Amino acid sequence: MTKPLPTEAILDAKNLHAWYGSSHVLHGVNVQLGRGQTLGLLGRNGMGKSTLIRTLLGHVTEREGQIAFFGHDLSHAKPHEVARAGVAYVPEGRGVFPNLTVRENLVMAAKPSLNQHHDGQQDWTFDRVMATFPRLQERIQHLGGQLSGGEQQMLSIGRALMTHPGLLILDEATEGLAPLIVAEIWRVIGEIRASGIATLIVDRDYKKVLHHADSAVVLQKGQVVLSGSAQEVANSPELAGFLSL
Repeated sequence: MTKPLPTEAILDAKNLHAWYGSSHVLHGVNVQLGRGQTLGLLGRNGMGKSTLIRTLLGHVTEREGQIAFFGHDLSHAKPHEVARAGVAYVPEGRGVFPNLTVRENLVMAAKPSLNQHHDGQQDWTFDRVMATFPRLQERIQHLGGQLSGGEQQMLSIGRALMTHPGLLILDEATEGLAPLIVAEIWRVIGEIRASGIATLIVDRDYKKVLHHADSAVVLQKGQVVLSGSAQEVANSPELAGFLSL
């Protein structure tokens, strides 16, 4: 039986390997994230970031290694078990329900706060989500499919927050959005970080990621090639080479 992690450990993944059929994509990846911290996951396209996220969430079944969330071994958990443990995911494709209204998209995801992951933090109620995303308040009766890309992204983030997660994973939250909306999304990410929710961020704007993160991991060909505090990674002379095309 796996020993429990310290209570401050949100995510502890060790020696992760993952395959798609005969393709060995992840090679011994280690990732750790502490309570209330933000981790930036960096790397060029095709280097394993999405596979790592999918592996953590239980979507990649051909995997080896240990995955623990909140001190519990979930190495072989199904996606719904990971979600039930307190992990929320904002996918790159947003994933809103197009035939449900904004209100319905939010309310259907709501879970009561048990405060086991973020003691002392204000709950992410419907009213708080509305205050954080005024655009959604204005479009509360619109269908998800009638929203702009930026509004759908706000809705996807708001829906994740309504589950009262202990860990929020944001996958390319600013992809394809107008600059003003991108700025708004980063403002919200800063607010989420300040609220004490542990966050894992993937985004092409690595400078913004490092600005908002406490620590960072850089992947190349499915392996961790650089890790440390966000400041250490930002100052590394190797960073540009790992991220350049």
